[in-house]
Amino acid sequence: MSEPVLKRKAYDRLLRWKEERGGRTAVLLQGARRIGKSTIVEEFAKREYRSYILIDFNRAPMRVVELFDDLTDLNFLFLSLQSAYQTALYEGQSLIIFDEVQRCPRARQAIKYLVADGRYHYIETGSLISIRQNVKDITIPSEEERIDMFPMDYEEFRWAMGDTAFSALMPQVLERHQPLGAAHRKLMRDLRLYMLVGGMPQAVLEFLATNNLARVDEVKRDIVSLYHDDLRKVDTSGRMSKLFMAIPSQLNRDMARYYPKAVIGQTDEEARNELRWGLEDSCTTLVCYHADDPNVGMSLTKNLSRYKLYVADTGLFVTMAFWDKDFTENTIYQKLLTDKLDVNLGYVYENLVAQMLAAAGNRLFYYTFPKDDRHRYEVDFLLSRGNKLCPIEVKSSGYRTHASLDAFCAKYSDRVGERYVAYTKDLQREEAVTYLPCYLLPFCMKPMTTHELLALMARCPQP
Repeated sequence: MSEPVLKRKAYDRLLRWKEERGGRTAVLLQGARRIGKSTIVEEFAKREYRSYILIDFNRAPMRVVELFDDLTDLNFLFLSLQSAYQTALYEGQSLIIFDEVQRCPRARQAIKYLVADGRYHYIETGSLISIRQNVKDITIPSEEERIDMFPMDYEEFRWAMGDTAFSALMPQVLERHQPLGAAHRKLMRDLRLYMLVGGMPQAVLEFLATNNLARVDEVKRDIVSLYHDDLRKVDTSGRMSKLFMAIPSQLNRDMARYYPKAVIGQTDEEARNELRWGLEDSCTTLVCYHADDPNVGMSLTKNLSRYKLYVADTGLFVTMAFWDKDFTENTIYQKLLTDKLDVNLGYVYENLVAQMLAAAGNRLFYYTFPKDDRHRYEVDFLLSRGNKLCPIEVKSSGYRTHASLDAFCAKYSDRVGERYVAYTKDLQREEAVTYLPCYLLPFCMKPMTTHELLALMARCPQP
């Protein structure tokens, strides 16, 4: 019996591409391994096309791979594909999928000519780090659109749990800005479960099938080991995989940046940047850059040598945090389930917020500045909204004090729009600060215009 297909937002993006482009471009769905790219693309093909051919370049026969070495006769190419896969193709009604396209660079280059031919539609899937390593001798097709895909976000997780009301109700909660009371406690329990299970489809399906977090942890360990091995293939020195595995320990030290030297020893700046770019391209890691000049154009002043690293899936992060211990010794599981996560484990929420912001389409930036000769203020995340900045401070406890947020808003008062504390308690607003339970982040942190943001917050009642 086949596993159920989980509902994913990438499906709607593919549907818009099909309706708006009508075959005038191909689409490349890129992201980390095991996040469900191939599954959602094949489901899309089954539902939206009369027929499809899926070419998995991990195991495609050599006679299929060699077809892309010579594109002088496209009639022969299409005839051969139909014969090899025993599937008829229909003009304007069929889709050809290049799965793991990085394994066959010539097929990716062929997109230019295949799209120009116009008979069929084309979708490619792949991991960005592998794709970039296999483009040296080919021309990148300009006819290729790209869609970034992430692990399942919290809204998709709620869908998997059978909760369709959550997505409809939460925007109304934000609009009215009314505390949820008893409902908040259940929503936080559900969110903590998401933090433990994560958004990797295999882990979610295992939880649905067994309701057993020990089994889920085994699945996540297999995925982390896969990522570890993949990174070692890209960087045979093993330094990149060490940087990846050290993300939880670096966040646990509450440092103002990620220090590669502490993990892999002394390396030159160029080598460190190459390793960091590799992690970013692998899509297993989220990079949050320091904004040297916190303004709406933060990409122009981001410090490429000063950054924090987060794991793209918080469920994997939880497993990695206790990688060398058995599931029964991973105290994060017990403390999150019983809502007793102490301040020393608050970095789990920081990773969660990073994941939520990135999945909503935001680029990640943070900012630090001196407090005195020995201490610094740090704003965990900065979002650009219209001509204003929205600072976010993440709190797992002690939400009444947010000195860094206050100091930043005083220092850059002319630049600051809405200010947030992302935390674990109920929705509320005090003075100029909105205290936002983390489960609401996906619904108000999507890029929006200043007018939309201010209109939303203007309806917020004062206590």
